[in-house]
Amino acid sequence: MTKQSKNRKLALAKLDKTKLYTLDEAAALVKDMTTTKFDASVDVDVRLGVDPRKANQMVRGVCTLPNGSGKQVRVLALCTPDKEAEAKEAGADYVGLDEYIEKIKGGWTDVDVIITMPSIMAKVGALGRILGPRGLMPNPKSGTVTMDIAKAVKEVKAGKIDFKVDKAGIIHASIGKVSFTADKIVENVKEFLSVIVKLKPSTAKGTYVKSVYLSSTMSPGVHVDFKVGDA
Repeated sequence: MTKQSKNRKLALAKLDKTKLYTLDEAAALVKDMTTTKFDASVDVDVRLGVDPRKANQMVRGVCTLPNGSGKQVRVLALCTPDKEAEAKEAGADYVGLDEYIEKIKGGWTDVDVIITMPSIMAKVGALGRILGPRGLMPNPKSGTVTMDIAKAVKEVKAGKIDFKVDKAGIIHASIGKVSFTADKIVENVKEFLSVIVKLKPSTAKGTYVKSVYLSSTMSPGVHVDFKVGDA
């Protein structure tokens, strides 16, 4: 059995595992339990009553967090020369095309989001084996394949995140930082959950949102009392 650290024991002592916490209580508790020296991420895990193996029950979408994610997102814009200036002006960290495609083929993936254009997807598609497993493959559904490169870059930099249900029927997402006020964490979680509720597949039967847990990078998960009408 793994020995628990002193801080872990202190955090667990503050948590009642039998209790369903309100979102406000959960946000405050996660902040209180986190003792890391760095600004830890605040994560939300949502278990859904869907079968991700069925295409018509796949839940995937994007959410613009009202208070941003708190992360410094590194953006690569793969675009034609006529779009490079607007991509740079919008805040893209890396801008270009063929030279970055070659770098990626060589194993470089030191970015968080890749944004590109429909006309370039044939070239980008060849990078699927490298980008796919890392969650970096541009996708029209997440707004990362678009003619409006500048808008897409600005949205990602401002806190737009994309998410997808995993094989176990759970959506994981980072929705802020521990340094955020509890109110800002709550606002971000509410927006995120409202988007998930709107994406409920018509073929999903029974309880859609089965459970919601809030945690930080190093804290235990706090069970949130969530009902669909709360979103």
